[in-house]
Amino acid sequence: MTPSTANDRPDISVEDFEELAERAPEGVELEFLNGRLVVRHGPIDVDDFKELARVAPEGVTLELINGELRVKPVPDGDHAEIYMWLMRQCMQHRPELGLYPEWGMAIKTYRKGCAKPDGTLAPLGHFAAKPEWGEPEGVLMVVEITSHDSDTHRRDRIEKRDGYAAAEIPVYLLVDREAGSLIVFSEPRHGVYQHRAAYPFGATAPLPGPVDITLDTEKLKDYAR
Repeated sequence: MTPSTANDRPDISVEDFEELAERAPEGVELEFLNGRLVVRHGPIDVDDFKELARVAPEGVTLELINGELRVKPVPDGDHAEIYMWLMRQCMQHRPELGLYPEWGMAIKTYRKGCAKPDGTLAPLGHFAAKPEWGEPEGVLMVVEITSHDSDTHRRDRIEKRDGYAAAEIPVYLLVDREAGSLIVFSEPRHGVYQHRAAYPFGATAPLPGPVDITLDTEKLKDYAR
């Protein structure tokens, strides 16, 4: 799989960067270099990251992946439609489960990361009274839908895959729009998913236990662009 060929776009606008830099916790100095948000003094610790994420301007979603501060891309219309398609499928087959959008999750086993998957599948009520950036225990599946940006290859196909495996999340579902396929990773062991299965848009895609849902992906052909 080759990296995305999409044109580079800035992580955030200059206005949002200036607002975020002004609100940053004491001792955290941010820079805006070549359209990328970076921490001037090197890696940011988890507590400072959580505070920075809390005060981020509306519409700016931050993650801490592989020890680096990242800005989650703003989803386009097709991205949103794919999420709604998947949520409806999950509700139809497993009404006792919810597909929670962008729930903050701590991945402490993987360099103290903090990720916001596009979707997190868990029993209804699972996150009640729990803080954001909580532990992944009890989560059945996480979902990422690729974006048309230059970092999607490293972020969604490599770093997040490895982080979710290290956290022992049973299933990682990657909706790869560039490849026109669903990639299902399962059986995490020793920080690596032992099983990988790919299904082109239009095929029937079975999701293994504990998810146990079979997806009819014909509708995804409408969003393969």
